[in-house]
Amino acid sequence: MTDPDPNFILDFSNTEIAFSNKSDKELKKTALLFRFMNNNSLVKAGSWLGLFAIRLRIPFTEFFVRNTIFSHFCGGENLLDSQKTIDRLYEYDVLTVLDYGAEGKSDEDDLDAVMQEILRALEMAASNNSVPVVSTKITGLVDNEILEKMHAGVELTEGERRNYQHLYERLDEICGKAHELGISIYVDAEESWLQDPIDELVLQMMEKYNQEKATVYNTYQLYNVSKLDHLKRDHRRCIDKNLVFGAKMVRGAYMDKERARAAEMGYPSPIHPDKDSTDRAFDDALSYCIENHDTIASCCASHNVNSNMHQARLVHRKSIRHDHPHIFFSQLLGMSDNITYNLAKAGFNAAKYVVYGPIKEVIPYLIRRTEENTSVTGEMSRELSLIEKEMKRRGLK
Repeated sequence: MTDPDPNFILDFSNTEIAFSNKSDKELKKTALLFRFMNNNSLVKAGSWLGLFAIRLRIPFTEFFVRNTIFSHFCGGENLLDSQKTIDRLYEYDVLTVLDYGAEGKSDEDDLDAVMQEILRALEMAASNNSVPVVSTKITGLVDNEILEKMHAGVELTEGERRNYQHLYERLDEICGKAHELGISIYVDAEESWLQDPIDELVLQMMEKYNQEKATVYNTYQLYNVSKLDHLKRDHRRCIDKNLVFGAKMVRGAYMDKERARAAEMGYPSPIHPDKDSTDRAFDDALSYCIENHDTIASCCASHNVNSNMHQARLVHRKSIRHDHPHIFFSQLLGMSDNITYNLAKAGFNAAKYVVYGPIKEVIPYLIRRTEENTSVTGEMSRELSLIEKEMKRRGLK
């Protein structure tokens, strides 16, 4: 990739910068982990056995998980554990998005406990210049059945209405605390059949807390054919109310599930028919947000090299400050260091999602990470090829 401006130097293939935070020993350990994840059959068997062993509390399982995939993809089991990861990232000008990894709660006491943990994360973020954002999932704050019924237009029972009110109160307390402390909140997207009430709730929070700056961000999954239009629609709503619109853009996380449900229930798939269509929608969303960066605070949350380069070039060509407070990039901890560290080195706001939580709680997250990095074709994953390139550069192989 070449840029017409010779003064703009951003090379995502620069592994010296990408792995500058890793010692030779750490790089070798990372290579071993990704070689394992490059074996499809091993990953499938290991994921199933790992989940089974954790649930049954088989001895030494947590020790093994903690010292392999957990230590690579997670910041720690609690906020205090995560501080070392946060500090180490910031040594290389990489910011942190704190993300409590608990999923699939439905008991009201458990949901309250998730809220309390997010409030603690906000307090910690406020004490760290390197943590501008905390992430949350609405599905960690309410029973998913309530969202599904609301999306489908089904009337809630009196008990469900009370539980939805509890959700509103939980999210309002979180966003209010974030606003008070000067921290932003990224609200994750969910499956399409849960999303409409989430969108509306997040926009209500923007109306309360985004009057002067972007405290609250909604997430748009651009593999969904309607999401580019929804992003523009929600921006117009914020413009009409003199709000700063917050938008995090991702490609999407539930493609197979979305298509299977559409086929089973006989409605058109909400997902773009091919990768090229998704890529175009994603990059169009990036362009729209950068064009309107005065009224949109946005985050390119992507592991796609071309999309990250697309946004970086737009910012540079328009002579926008690389560290403009309305323009962020983010990738997951343990993945795409070639993108994050090179962006940070070039002066952009580049962050890692630092997921944390008890091992038994984050196992579903860890399984998704190992599956994402598996090469079903038998070719080396991109991550492994970059690691091996750096090992060769260092003379380690």
